Amino acid sequence: MSKKNLVLVESPAKAKTIGRILGKSYKVVSSMGHVIDLPKTKLGVDIEHDFTPQYIVISTRRKILSELKKEAKIEGTIYIATDPDREGEAIGWHIKERIYKDNPVQRVIFHEITPTAIKEAFKHPRDFDVNMLEAQAGRRILDRIVGYFLSPLLWKKIGGGLSAGRVQSVALRLIVERQRQIDSFTPKEYWEIEVKLKKIDSEELFTVKLIRIDGKDPQLDNDSQTNILVADLQGKKFIVAEIKESSKNRFPDPPFITSTLQQEAYNKLRFTASKTMFLAQQLYEGVDVGEEGTVGLITYMRTDSTQVSQEALKEARAVIGQKFGAEYLPETPHVYKNKKHAQEAHEAVRPTLISREPESLINFLSSDQYKLYELIYRRFLASQMNPARYLNTTAFIRVDRYDFSASSSKQVFAGFQAVYPLTPEQQEQKEKNILPALSEAEELIPVEFLPSQHFTKPPPRYTDSSIVKALEEAGIGRPSTYAPIINTLVYRDYIRREKGAFSPTELGIKVCDMLVEYFPKIMDVNFTALLEDELDEIEEGKFTRQKVLADFYAPFKESLDFAQENIKKEILITDEVCKECGKPMIIKWGRKGKFLSCSAFPECKHARSITTGIKCPKEGCTGELIERRSRRGSFYGCSAYPKCTYIANSLPSEGTKNEDQAGEAVS
Repeated sequence: MSKKNLVLVESPAKAKTIGRILGKSYKVVSSMGHVIDLPKTKLGVDIEHDFTPQYIVISTRRKILSELKKEAKIEGTIYIATDPDREGEAIGWHIKERIYKDNPVQRVIFHEITPTAIKEAFKHPRDFDVNMLEAQAGRRILDRIVGYFLSPLLWKKIGGGLSAGRVQSVALRLIVERQRQIDSFTPKEYWEIEVKLKKIDSEELFTVKLIRIDGKDPQLDNDSQTNILVADLQGKKFIVAEIKESSKNRFPDPPFITSTLQQEAYNKLRFTASKTMFLAQQLYEGVDVGEEGTVGLITYMRTDSTQVSQEALKEARAVIGQKFGAEYLPETPHVYKNKKHAQEAHEAVRPTLISREPESLINFLSSDQYKLYELIYRRFLASQMNPARYLNTTAFIRVDRYDFSASSSKQVFAGFQAVYPLTPEQQEQKEKNILPALSEAEELIPVEFLPSQHFTKPPPRYTDSSIVKALEEAGIGRPSTYAPIINTLVYRDYIRREKGAFSPTELGIKVCDMLVEYFPKIMDVNFTALLEDELDEIEEGKFTRQKVLADFYAPFKESLDFAQENIKKEILITDEVCKECGKPMIIKWGRKGKFLSCSAFPECKHARSITTGIKCPKEGCTGELIERRSRRGSFYGCSAYPKCTYIANSLPSEGTKNEDQAGEAVS
């Protein structure tokens, strides 16, 4: 009888898929994520001795660790098959050191959960990557130092239950600063002039726009200027001065990496970053697809590399040639440039089997799983196709000293857009002003003058897509951190998602301003990006973890000492008095949001919620609605709870019946 081998992964779903692939001679078990970590209740880092971490078993994971210890009593080999990134490396290493030290242990790496990839990985195990472990430890210790020392200062200055983070707080700053740009923005009036024209022998209309006056950009600041100009155009001849035609190629985008997947999933599907990653995790770990059983449908979804394996490229080119024809296939595969410090060993996010078209999975995937898989599939296939070709035509119309123009674009070859088309809105934009056949020196007839008033607009609020893009472009965070960062900011009620866009709360602004005042370096985007580079260079073997931490801690400690000596509690006194002792009530912040507390605390412990002033819509209830918080965000509940259990995700509009406004609890 052959020896039984043990395989350790992070999740039960991943364990199930891999177990089916490896067969009966392997037992696949799950750690349920990190088992070993820094303690929650203390710093857990020996700063005086090279920032040595003091890891412990997570209390909620002790049972799992005990079960994993029992599984170690096998005769075969133990394989650590956790995720191929820093966190996966650390999870596996800590478990190995804690319970598998006396066993033969091998580390296996794969970027897709398919029979070919799994079996190949087990043929070529490797040692644990020391540099990767050091980089993970460096990041974990940095984040712990910042969070452990800054959070108590927030409690002292603002209120309990608050937190700060090395990356999360910089992301908050971006959102706060954007809101201030919006609030301080003064719209500037300007006018544009368009004219509807037609050919002498045709009733077909097209629109031209004023682009120059006496060879300069038009400066029309008010309706008076505009009306004078329109009057001057009356009765003048519109003559075609020039026709320009050009061919333009539109090339496909690279296959997805984590950040671009999150951006595109929001832009096209309106999925939040966390929802995208949740669905992608399911597709990666495996989905039951009928006769094949449980199959991993995409490659590892936490990656910053656009690299694609030769096998996948060959398969993609075969599918393109067969389905679309040779003209859609470039002579050589497209190769895309990675950003700085991208992990070249990783692959882009792509389907594991290119011949597995989305339509074949429609009966096995949830609606959202299907949408995301289709997006990933089409983006990858498109990335290996020829560019779309357009014929662009621009007509320049001269009217005395005025120059007008109109452009149209006509697709002459679909290329990659045969599989990854423009959105209906994009297509409409391209086709909205198709020009008729025009000749130079041809006279045109003005049918209607269309002056229009406009105002300059402030920059838009950040969305899931644009904040991820901003963080990535700034070099802040890692692919795996974007979704948790956004979730934390929402959970802490530092920001709120309103119609898909983020607005900072009063609390978020206070937290941001305090951190910027006392810790300008920590809140500096460039400094945070530099730290990210140094963490990457630890992984590349260029820096030591100890040096990076020491260089960071010295100036951080100076700022910390200054803040601890100078920071004072912010007290916001209200006009209300305590019903129990008559002292003024003050505003405080806690884990569940803003509330009123007696200024004589702790002698008087009277406190109460701050109501919205809106009566509870539930018939017969005399309570008022209170804003509350949960892990999923803010909601409104009745002040008479638990007597009244009314809840809603938004405030009821005046005169609305309770049944129309009652929402599901946010928990």
